Amino acid sequence: MRSHLRTILVLALALGLLGLFLYNVDVRGVIGEIIHSRPEWLVISMLTMLLNLAIRAWRWQYLLEPLGTTSFANAFRATAVGFAASSVLPARAGEVIRPYFLARHERMSATGAFATIVLERLLDMIAVLVLLASYVFIFGRDLEAANALAFTAVKWAGASAAAAALFTLAVLFFLAKDPARLGQTLTRLAQVLPSKFAGMLGRIAEKFATGLGAIRRPGRLMIALLWSFPLWLCIAAGIWAAAVAFHLPVPFTGSFLLVALLVIGVAVPTPGAVGGFHEMFRFGVTMFFGASNTAAVGAAIVLHAISIGPALMLGLFFAAREGLNTAAMRELADQPQPGQSV
Repeated sequence: MRSHLRTILVLALALGLLGLFLYNVDVRGVIGEIIHSRPEWLVISMLTMLLNLAIRAWRWQYLLEPLGTTSFANAFRATAVGFAASSVLPARAGEVIRPYFLARHERMSATGAFATIVLERLLDMIAVLVLLASYVFIFGRDLEAANALAFTAVKWAGASAAAAALFTLAVLFFLAKDPARLGQTLTRLAQVLPSKFAGMLGRIAEKFATGLGAIRRPGRLMIALLWSFPLWLCIAAGIWAAAVAFHLPVPFTGSFLLVALLVIGVAVPTPGAVGGFHEMFRFGVTMFFGASNTAAVGAAIVLHAISIGPALMLGLFFAAREGLNTAAMRELADQPQPGQSV
């Protein structure tokens, strides 16, 4: 019953955002914008999305090294499957499925692998905030006078996210400091919890903290962070190429602002970020860069398809080879604890 209610709420949210996105839109005009877009730039945008997938796999492979050696091929396949799952299932389900899929092929704890994904998201946030700050305080200062209120909101949102990132990093550093001791501490909860549950909680916590091995070595963490900048610059280049294809007046550095807005959009827990992605892109290019609403809507639709298409096709192919269909991925995503069965 709870699962059905969640599905209804997610669908209602997606439909509401799509309704906002398509409100009072000239459908014929949008189709015309799509037809007259520049295909060579759309091809470039799609290639950057494939490169982005590869860079993610390389970075993840590096973060996984404290847990054991992982092949790039397995990291790439698991990354693609995770993105495919997030495209067809709500609530970023792929983030849970990815470590399960990897653990099928590598001898490591899925819980530890899940911890590296949490660390990935933190590194992503830092990289996106640095790019946003470079645009707000350096490249985009000419636009601030015309959009003072919007720029102020962006600055406050960026500052809040930076504070949250630093706090999260401090918490993860504390958890990673001594995994064995953390596991023993939680196991002692047997005094107030059923001993079986306390023991399981202690084992999961120890494996999770072990997966945060990169935090215990500042040099390794810095290298992982440096990997995050080519990743997000690649994503920014793909967004900018799509804007060029639709003749939107967005400079390359303007894509740094759009990246931050799209991160907010994809955080909305709808399958494939449907609705949230579209509306935030439309909002960004019309509010900050004066693009026409018709061109913005057409570009958002095509960019979204380009963003999820390659990873979705590759991920479904790799999942099918392992006998995983959508129902099986949903079951994995609904596991009560990441890596509980590993």
